[in-house]
Amino acid sequence: MTENAQQQPPAPSTELPTQYAPADVEGPLYERWVERGYFAADAKSDKPAYTIVIPPPNVTGSLHLGHAFQHTLMDALTRRKRMQGYESLWLPGMDHAGIATQNKVEQQLAEEGKSRQDLGREAFVERVWQWKEEYGGRILGQMRRLGDGVDWDRERFTMDEGLSKAVLTIFKKLYEDELIYRAERIINWCPRCLTAISDIEVEYQEDDGELVSIKYGEGDETLVVATTRAETMLGDTAVAVHPDDERYKHLVGRHIKLPLTDRSIPVVADTHVDPEFGTGAVKVTPAHDPNDFAIGQRHGLESITVMDERAVITAHGPFQGLDRFEARSAIVAALRSQGRIVAEKRPYVHSVGHCSRCETTIEPRLSMQWWVKVGPLAKAAGDAVRDGRVRIHPEDMSKRYFDWVDNMHDWCISRQLWWGHRIPVWYGPDGEVVCVGPDEEPPGTEAEGWRQDTDVLDTWFSSGLWPFSTLGWPEQTEDLRKFYPTDVLLTGHDIIFFWVARMMMFGLYAMDGEVPFHTIALTGLVRDERGKKMSKSFGNVVDPLDWMDTYGSDAVRFTLARGANPGTDVPIGEDWVQASRNFANKIWNATRFALMNGATVEGPLPAPSEMSATDRWILSRLNKTVAEVDAFYDDFQFAKLSDALYHFAWDEVFDWYVELSKTTFQAGGGAAEVSKRVLGEVLDVTLKLLHPVVPFVTDTLWTTLTGGESVVVAEWPKDSGFRDAAAEREIETLQSVITEVRRFRADQGLQPGQRVPARLTLDGTALLPHEAAIRQLLRLQPEGESFTATATLPVAGAEVALDLSGTIDVAAERRRLAKDLAAAEKEKAQANAKLGNEAFLAKAPDHVVEKIRTRLAKADEDIARISRQIGNLPQS
Repeated sequence: MTENAQQQPPAPSTELPTQYAPADVEGPLYERWVERGYFAADAKSDKPAYTIVIPPPNVTGSLHLGHAFQHTLMDALTRRKRMQGYESLWLPGMDHAGIATQNKVEQQLAEEGKSRQDLGREAFVERVWQWKEEYGGRILGQMRRLGDGVDWDRERFTMDEGLSKAVLTIFKKLYEDELIYRAERIINWCPRCLTAISDIEVEYQEDDGELVSIKYGEGDETLVVATTRAETMLGDTAVAVHPDDERYKHLVGRHIKLPLTDRSIPVVADTHVDPEFGTGAVKVTPAHDPNDFAIGQRHGLESITVMDERAVITAHGPFQGLDRFEARSAIVAALRSQGRIVAEKRPYVHSVGHCSRCETTIEPRLSMQWWVKVGPLAKAAGDAVRDGRVRIHPEDMSKRYFDWVDNMHDWCISRQLWWGHRIPVWYGPDGEVVCVGPDEEPPGTEAEGWRQDTDVLDTWFSSGLWPFSTLGWPEQTEDLRKFYPTDVLLTGHDIIFFWVARMMMFGLYAMDGEVPFHTIALTGLVRDERGKKMSKSFGNVVDPLDWMDTYGSDAVRFTLARGANPGTDVPIGEDWVQASRNFANKIWNATRFALMNGATVEGPLPAPSEMSATDRWILSRLNKTVAEVDAFYDDFQFAKLSDALYHFAWDEVFDWYVELSKTTFQAGGGAAEVSKRVLGEVLDVTLKLLHPVVPFVTDTLWTTLTGGESVVVAEWPKDSGFRDAAAEREIETLQSVITEVRRFRADQGLQPGQRVPARLTLDGTALLPHEAAIRQLLRLQPEGESFTATATLPVAGAEVALDLSGTIDVAAERRRLAKDLAAAEKEKAQANAKLGNEAFLAKAPDHVVEKIRTRLAKADEDIARISRQIGNLPQS
């Protein structure tokens, strides 16, 4: 903690404004937290460490609801641990986001009429750095707005000097261990971004295409193949059939004519072919399809590339120079003119891969690339979860993890970009290949015939090192010794494959088998209030900053946390944020009332024997809530802990204890002094419990209530073990009496503030000490000389007799209720008639029948309620 953090702040005012204004509080309060060093972690501290590294947002990004959701949960975890006495480090940073950032700068250049080729590599990369300094990192300022308690002094960037050294170090280590290699294979190619992309960066969607069946060969040597990509036939080097397919056995080993070309291609037998699908014969294009590439490898087939990097046809002939989709139409037309199209299906809906960055249709392409041999790395990543060193929460998400790591293909890590970590491999004039480490000089100059590989590394390669590279690896730093392994990785279940598995593989490999984190806590995705995915095309995307402007950051945070069930998607709507704003206001108003009535945290709590049952009840409930909240935190049950705090604070503290205390405060004396101390204790603990999720309002209120420096560095509450079952039963009885009489008053149409004469018979019950509170909360005035009990309510062994003669027109009320009862009985009769009609039930849709059953149930409820109200009316 900094020197400023240790200085005692001026004594706070014990007065609060009448209303809470988040916009006036949040910004200055956050800067005060940062200035005082509350979020700075000390590697030299003897406190136990608790570490979370932030999933680094893209440097091009801005805060969206998904970020706000996960950041709220990570902030809650680290704030609580800090209060529990841990040296709590939440490390921030950003990812350089290779493709996304390069696209941004290329768009900027295009507006100037330039391309990156016009600048050249070195100048273009410098331009990207300039863009990063000017426009990148906007999300970091937005994180401050949300209240992220990160250690800004440790902010990292995946292309800063330290992380770049880590990338070069692990690349060389993997290369020397023969876990990185270069090979020509089929990759996913984006003709727009002009780079390879990994399988997990391909998004599949249903597209309208066409399925054409084409006749290959002549006479007896004829086969029909079906394809959705007719343009690739120019690169066919075989037709494959199943070895057991009797229809084609006579053709296996023979050559047939490939239409539109002057080539003949062999017919090969391969078990990959499904004889039951289509004609049982498939065209083989090894350079443009991963399955075909495998067939080609098994049969020694030539691989002919017929498209360039922009998906333009390069094969000789009339189709050369055409875009792939133009060529598709032209080739089908040419085949049709030759009578070789035997069937066409259009539209043919099928799953097509698209670039996740620009939505361009992916083109499988044979290309020389760099690869990570993932076999041993993936096995280690799977074993770490299987043997319990790493826990996945919720546990049922483990299957998705194992499905990925147990079946992982080698990872293509090279990208044909200029922005990123350049592959540290040099090629010599005589075919030499040299991998250069971070502290090594290149083996020669360009003048001497040496050149560096032009590709850069996949963004996920550097972010896969994040848990340890951000702490100083490959140097053995104090930070690394103190804060590694990290404790929790909290992230969305959608990037198990992108990021989680990469960090597991690299962490175990680089750190000698030590896991990168102990727990993987997986969240769902944020959706709109109807459970629909948020998308610009749907028009339902919400900017969380807009909600923060309107309702405050605490309201947004509490709404997100209250929906956070592990691994489950989170629906969110503006109405819920409004409700959370109301909750913040309720906390404010209740604390303001407490301060105005002398609530205090000074001195020890009075002995239970000095307390009323109401005091003992709220302290018993408080300690149960502390224990409950701790258990929910340890199980990452954010929705449950938020709900428990909401209902404890609003229902039990504000609606019951504060209201019951008003009578005590008004009476004054020793009992009032005891309750003032108890109320202070309850608010002190409640504000601490709420703080990790709603930090701004709680810190403002806590410092005013207690005079303490900040709740950020206050001690987390502990369950004292105090329980009082008898007091809890007593107050539950009191609550049932008040609730029942309130319900009766509402049924009779009485206004909440309307006073009614009443006689309370409480002798022999535990309610006797609570008569004043019962009368105050129920607006019951003492019975006068003319008191007539027109309604008597027996409740919990007590009796409440009310005189309603002067408050309602009994005859008019009876007539109104009789009319309502007749209408409910008519509704019931009509519903029963329909449900008893077999002909109707046979024809009516299920939803119509269900609607009538619902109407019947509602009518039964109405009849019971109205009958009860009539029975409770005074007898005329």
